[in-house]
Amino acid sequence: NLPYNVATQLVLDLLRDVPSIERMLVMVQLEVAERLAAAPGSRIYGIPSVKVALWASARIVGRVGPDVFVPRPRVESALVEIVRLPAPATDADPVRLFEMVERAFNQRRKMLRRSLSGLVAAEEFDAAGIDPQARPEQVSVQEWGRLVHAVDGRPK
Repeated sequence: NLPYNVATQLVLDLLRDVPSIERMLVMVQLEVAERLAAAPGSRIYGIPSVKVALWASARIVGRVGPDVFVPRPRVESALVEIVRLPAPATDADPVRLFEMVERAFNQRRKMLRRSLSGLVAAEEFDAAGIDPQARPEQVSVQEWGRLVHAVDGRPK
């Protein structure tokens, strides 16, 4: 049961910094659980979803109502199982990957060609096989990795 105010950052830090952790089962606020486990195309898919997907798969394995806690919180909780992947989902540099992801999601409702203008050229979208009219929540971590490679001039 993680402190809800630090749960997301703690999970992401553990995935990034402690590769010996193969599996986690954490209880977090339901909304956080949904974000951690969200898939591309979901309205709640965002930066935490992409970051988790680089290193692991995540799924909600149970819900916990507020009535089992004393004092009773105003939020629902969920158990999230996080299982580390044998290797990261892409070999793109994580720092570069997350810089690009954060820039795109900071303008979530804009198309990628707009939110990444000045960073990604049209031919780099083509090289990565990504529609420049897509929105960030439609792009998987593997596709983000291909886009980083295209920008860096390395085919993938």
